Amino acid sequence: MSTPVIVKPSIWSRLPLIRELKQSVGWQRGMLIAGLVIIAIFLLTAIFAEWLAPFGYSQLSDENGTFGAQLPPGGAHLLGTTVGGYDVFSRVIWGAQTAALVIIIAVMLSVFAGVILGLVSGYFGGWLDRVLVVVADAVYAFPSLLLAIVMSIVISGGRSGLFTGLMAAAISITVVFIPQYFRVIRSETVRMKAEAFVESAKVIGASNARVMFRHVLRNSTRTLPLILTLNASEAILTLAGLGFLGFGIEPTAAAEWGFDLNKSISDVAAGIWWTSIFPGTAIVLVVLGITLVGESLNDLADPRLRTRHRALTSGAGQTDVDELEENL
Repeated sequence: MSTPVIVKPSIWSRLPLIRELKQSVGWQRGMLIAGLVIIAIFLLTAIFAEWLAPFGYSQLSDENGTFGAQLPPGGAHLLGTTVGGYDVFSRVIWGAQTAALVIIIAVMLSVFAGVILGLVSGYFGGWLDRVLVVVADAVYAFPSLLLAIVMSIVISGGRSGLFTGLMAAAISITVVFIPQYFRVIRSETVRMKAEAFVESAKVIGASNARVMFRHVLRNSTRTLPLILTLNASEAILTLAGLGFLGFGIEPTAAAEWGFDLNKSISDVAAGIWWTSIFPGTAIVLVVLGITLVGESLNDLADPRLRTRHRALTSGAGQTDVDELEENL
């Protein structure tokens, strides 16, 4: 009798999002692909902003002279100019870089702090767990935009350069989002530490640090990608809200979509649409792309929804579909 050959999945097929893309079907796959395309365009724009933008984010003139204010789209200025004389297309391109930096900083800080605190709280329990749970609940109830405004004033006095503006937005978002990661990791840690393989690791003399990071943490991060997508979209909206309210980054320090929307309010009443429509569209598209990916990951994480999608797209009989609907 021959021994069956076990084919090990390739590293490429086991990468995040690649695995989910292969599992998805129908509208679920369409949403995921559309979201990934939008996010890819956003990230590539942020990375290559220096080469894609025809002018600098605070450039007001070139070899032909001053740009001029509120010029309509066309000619040297593809999307026109703002009331301050900045090129709209260049500001939109450079704004993608600012948004990407805020997302990366905020998500990295919140994930690191939330995961560590949730792991320690859930594993050791006791009075430390009770204190951290109370603090996390109190912070979670605090409005994120209000906290962002307070942090912006504390860090930079409300008038932010590039570094202080990025850190003000990122830190405020981080503080608000830490409880989300804390709750998820803590609940998973409480469940995982009672499993047999964790008890076995303790019996053979593994240290607490090894058990937490080698055994518990590796099995407690399945839902983090979904939370990451939700937080990324919220980070963009919070940054835009800060800029719109006048607590964001100064236009001479970096381009920021919310600030440009704030300066275009008076233009809308005068029929000058191009100074607001393009930065606003950029915010909507990026948030939409991240949300599509998040919703697709949520469907894939739910076995009931995943089974339903596969049944509906594989030509299942009406009886099977009705049975699935009743189970849901």
